[in-house]
Amino acid sequence: MKDLTPNKADLDPIEVASIDEIRATQLVRMKWSLRHAYDNVPVYKQRFDEAGVHPDDLKTLADLSKFPFTYKNDLRDNYPFGLFAVPREQIIRLHASSGTTGKATVVGYTEGDINNWADLLARSLRASGLRRGDMVHNAYGYGLFTGGLGAHYGIERLGATVVPMGGGQTKKQVGLINDFKPDGIMVTPSYMLNILEEFHKQGLDPRDSSLSVGVFGAEPWTNAMRLEVEKAFDMHAVDIYGLSEIMGPGVANECVETKDGLHVWEDHFYPEIIDPKTGEVVPDGEMGELVFTTLTKEGLPMIRYRTRDLTRLLPGTARSMRRMEKITGRSDDMIILRGVNVFPTQIEEQLMATGGLSPHFQIELYKSGRMDALRVYVEANPDAADELSKTASARMLSKRIKDMVGVSTEIVVGDPGDVARSEGKAQRVIDNRDKE
Repeated sequence: MKDLTPNKADLDPIEVASIDEIRATQLVRMKWSLRHAYDNVPVYKQRFDEAGVHPDDLKTLADLSKFPFTYKNDLRDNYPFGLFAVPREQIIRLHASSGTTGKATVVGYTEGDINNWADLLARSLRASGLRRGDMVHNAYGYGLFTGGLGAHYGIERLGATVVPMGGGQTKKQVGLINDFKPDGIMVTPSYMLNILEEFHKQGLDPRDSSLSVGVFGAEPWTNAMRLEVEKAFDMHAVDIYGLSEIMGPGVANECVETKDGLHVWEDHFYPEIIDPKTGEVVPDGEMGELVFTTLTKEGLPMIRYRTRDLTRLLPGTARSMRRMEKITGRSDDMIILRGVNVFPTQIEEQLMATGGLSPHFQIELYKSGRMDALRVYVEANPDAADELSKTASARMLSKRIKDMVGVSTEIVVGDPGDVARSEGKAQRVIDNRDKE
């Protein structure tokens, strides 16, 4: 793989500023953000008043813990524009979630917000090893989802060439990669596996492709998958993090020279880790739920937004700003099976370590009598698709999950292509417990 370490001279000065300078910047901006939310969003004024706190009570960054949390349901309850802090006429773009679990969550951006987003996405791409003049194949979905347009504007702000492919049409994706020869690709990690599969179907060696870096986000993925993709394409695989309520992709990003967690762009977002049960802030280094406060958002300020993502905060390495460990899962995606906490990433990790199986999988929860049970659908590699090999792989994966995760599972090994493919975020868990 190429050495893609960026030149320090190309970084934003705040990326390598002293911790004291970063904290001073955060305090000034946090005071503004709290006041902006309190003065312009009735929900925040009511919440702050009910909690007995006022923006003027913030004297230090630690004082933020006195302020109430914001939840996803707050956006749904105030659908569509009830949490906007500026008149609707000042909003130049809207994004929204799919609303599959209720009303969509709507996010509005001012011109200033869009500019900051583009700057931070460009910063993230530079940290990933991409440069002005590079070409980036953008396979994130366009539309109300923040991924496609967020990445698009960031690629252009970097000064790179964007290929606005979007999701789907996997055969065409591979054709364009071969024809245009992009330096990088932005895509969900699960869909990158589909692209890899299509390379093989077309008889192409992915290591001969032009890709030198992949920037993967929008869903949790493991270091085992990173190694799989890096080996297959001879390219760097780098993690990017974002969520629409806070901004979209580009809230945090791994640095290609270290790949040791995602540096949070703390000049725009203040992270906390809390105990998801008590809501109490825990020290850096301890695992818990990630909470964000936006420091510069004009259209939709978010004060102590509970992301439900589970991680921990660590000191900076390649940059001064703190790192967040790769997301292990979400507190609301966690499976509790007979008293054991299980995350899809744990299943993926054991799958990637089991020979004879492809990385595609899906988990089904069902009832076995009165007990919850777990079934994992996987598929054999083409060179291990005979019944004897499939039986051996199923037995090995079941044992690994039992030994490493602590739950008994039924493993169903299908033929290549049996597991449903996704063109965006993979649907890893199917809950059929209420259907039996």
